[in-house]
Amino acid sequence: MTRNHRSTSPRFPRRRPSVPVALGLVVTASLVGSVAQSAEPAVMSGEWGPAACAAWNADPVLIRDLVDSGWIKNDKGRGYKVLQVYRSDCDDKPTMELRVALQDGKAQCVYGGPVQTQQLDRSADYVMHATSKRWQEMGAGEYGAMKAMMLGRLSFSGPYGEAMGNMKPFGNFLLLAGKVPGDARCP
Repeated sequence: MTRNHRSTSPRFPRRRPSVPVALGLVVTASLVGSVAQSAEPAVMSGEWGPAACAAWNADPVLIRDLVDSGWIKNDKGRGYKVLQVYRSDCDDKPTMELRVALQDGKAQCVYGGPVQTQQLDRSADYVMHATSKRWQEMGAGEYGAMKAMMLGRLSFSGPYGEAMGNMKPFGNFLLLAGKVPGDARCP
């Protein structure tokens, strides 16, 4: 009996991968991709805070203009101001906090992370919130702080007059939502 090395044995037939196997590979690859994509922290989460703090410090308008206007000096003697933010379609309370202090003549972010300040001073500190969609729009520069507040797209509490005198820096703050990478899932 002569063996033909090219023929296949009836016990081990050569088959092409079946459709279910191919689909399984595609599903597995997409799940791995989803896990890799969600490695970024959720926007406005405590884990997102350090990157937002670093982006604040890299913005010349924020670090300079908030000193020039006197905004940074209204810290009620604590040595820093607090800004807390959240996405109102995800939660009804702040999820991330920035602390800004006068350092080396600049309004520097000195803390970015989970909310730590439980008692805010409403005459010096701010809480800002908007829906995820509105944060995306503001982060993309579709409109600035004044329009966002006037149209009710951004809600805030804090010293209103002080905020009105700092619309350009606050506009730059809103742009951080588009500059700092993050996942769209709720924090």
